[in-house]
Amino acid sequence: MKAFVAVLIAALCFEGLKAQCPAPSTLQDGEGNKLCARFFEHSSYYYDMSCYGNFLDVYPDEDAPIIPRVWDNRVSSLVVAKSCSLTVWSRSKKRGSKKKFSAGIVHYLKEVKQGLIGNWNDSISGYYCTC
Repeated sequence: MKAFVAVLIAALCFEGLKAQCPAPSTLQDGEGNKLCARFFEHSSYYYDMSCYGNFLDVYPDEDAPIIPRVWDNRVSSLVVAKSCSLTVWSRSKKRGSKKKFSAGIVHYLKEVKQGLIGNWNDSISGYYCTC
């Protein structure tokens, strides 16, 4: 019986790790306010397991040349709302590499190239989002 309960608990914990990215057309904060984008701390090669962990909400016309310290170089997946665009920089104060994302889901920032040898996983240090 104890083995069965342990397996059941493990399965439920694993299920909790799975996450579905929110749809760009329905992206809003907990109070129902429209978002421009949402950053997620974790991602996975398996898209249905992306967009989990802590998240940072980005509001329309939000300009953050210096991303909050706890989020600096921590973004691994993101969602940009419908009719919005997100510009990110690899260094604070809008320096370094620059990338513009249009509406949609980026499940795995390791797949988005940054120059010849890098990628955008854990590389965002500033952003500007417009709708």
